[in-house]
Amino acid sequence: MSKKYILALDQGTTSSRSVIVDELGEIIAIEQQEFRQIFPKSGWIEHDALEILETQLTTLKKVVTAAKINVKDIVGLGITNQRETTVVWNKTTGKPIYNAIVWQDKRTADFCKELKKRELEEYVKKNTGLVIDSYFSATKIHWVLENVAGAKEEAKKDNLLFGTIDTWLVWNLTNNNVHVTDYSNASRTMLFDIKNLCWDDNLCSELNIPKSMLPKVKPSSHHFGDFEYEGHTIPIAGIAGDQQAALFGQACFKKGNAKNTYGTGCFLLMNTGTEIQYSKNGLLTTIAWGLNDKVYYALEGSVFVAGSAIQWLRDGLEIIKSAEESELFAEEVNEENPVIVVPAFAGLGAPYWDMYARGAIFGLTRDTGKSHLIKATLQSLAYQTKDLLIAMEHDAETQLTALKVDGGACANNVLMQFQADILNTSVERPKNTETTVMGAAYLAGICVGLWKQEDIEIDKKIDKEFKPSFSKEKRNRLYKKWLKAVERSKDWLD
Repeated sequence: MSKKYILALDQGTTSSRSVIVDELGEIIAIEQQEFRQIFPKSGWIEHDALEILETQLTTLKKVVTAAKINVKDIVGLGITNQRETTVVWNKTTGKPIYNAIVWQDKRTADFCKELKKRELEEYVKKNTGLVIDSYFSATKIHWVLENVAGAKEEAKKDNLLFGTIDTWLVWNLTNNNVHVTDYSNASRTMLFDIKNLCWDDNLCSELNIPKSMLPKVKPSSHHFGDFEYEGHTIPIAGIAGDQQAALFGQACFKKGNAKNTYGTGCFLLMNTGTEIQYSKNGLLTTIAWGLNDKVYYALEGSVFVAGSAIQWLRDGLEIIKSAEESELFAEEVNEENPVIVVPAFAGLGAPYWDMYARGAIFGLTRDTGKSHLIKATLQSLAYQTKDLLIAMEHDAETQLTALKVDGGACANNVLMQFQADILNTSVERPKNTETTVMGAAYLAGICVGLWKQEDIEIDKKIDKEFKPSFSKEKRNRLYKKWLKAVERSKDWLD
């Protein structure tokens, strides 16, 4: 009997990737392609949704060829995606009416202030688990309807569709037949009632968003539709937003399990089981996934700028040639680094939620060199993670014994060691750090009967464990400097 495979698509903020996973849970081929970041104004970030589709399909074709497998042996397709990024398109032409507005985009900050003045904050938190912020999809949809010529009228005629990136991909993969999303992505829109698992009529009304634009919402492991490829029908069987997919891929199935993903942003999630747990410390309550007729929830802390800060060193300042170089330069600073970088390029996320904060550098002296700046930028990822973990431990009333990590930047040993040191907690890096795309693959594989959930737990192997080495005095002193720097970067534009 021939081997069976899962095709998994990982549509991220800076690149589209496609992966082939075999029935043993091993990745046998990966293809990746970056796409343009569009910055029309300060604080505005857009993507060309057609370019996203093109790069995703290109990597899909390449990975199937590279894997040298028979297409008929692909038994399922899983999708994971950058969340909150918003696409609105005409359902007749299939063409977007505006660029995709990216999750990091800040153009709706003033409208969010208006919503807060309408005293909607408590309602939003109670029903969606979120805070009112430009991060989420709802105010982006509202902006498109209000600012794109003819959009409001077309929406009233039921001619427009909204989708996060997973929805946009499925629509195109199914030849414009299926308009759908999963619970995890729906819970990031600020329009979805996470208790009753439906679109919220009141919020749709407050934002003047017709419910006819919104996709159907299904469990994360589910037969969403079919993708016809080279004469073969592949069921689209798993969908999850990238951070929930990483939580699943790390096998954080038990209440209290947590992971941190170091990607474009930094995202710390803790599984809270089948009961909703609200945060008192600025974290979000989100749906982790829907599986086996149950819905699982998570607490989440979101750092908007993490890996993209390393990208800024490479592309903006041009002081490194590659992300990998950051580790080499950081190692040159043997003494305690006097420099603090607060990378609030897109405001501050949890637990601060300051849309008007901006990036800042503190502690510069005449002998500061680029190695200090590079190391401080790396350390900012660890400091921001500590902010989140403190809030999460308070909310969950538990202390983590180990933090599971994944994402591109977790390969950086300097960063991972500093993370363990500043947290005073062991940091566990898995052998397979591709946990996000594996989460999507696992969800699809479970749906089509290739795996069971318990198979995934058995398969998790640790590559390296980083143990804390700082004294309590040093850890507290460094963290106090970080908190002081954050306070000085807040409300910069307000």
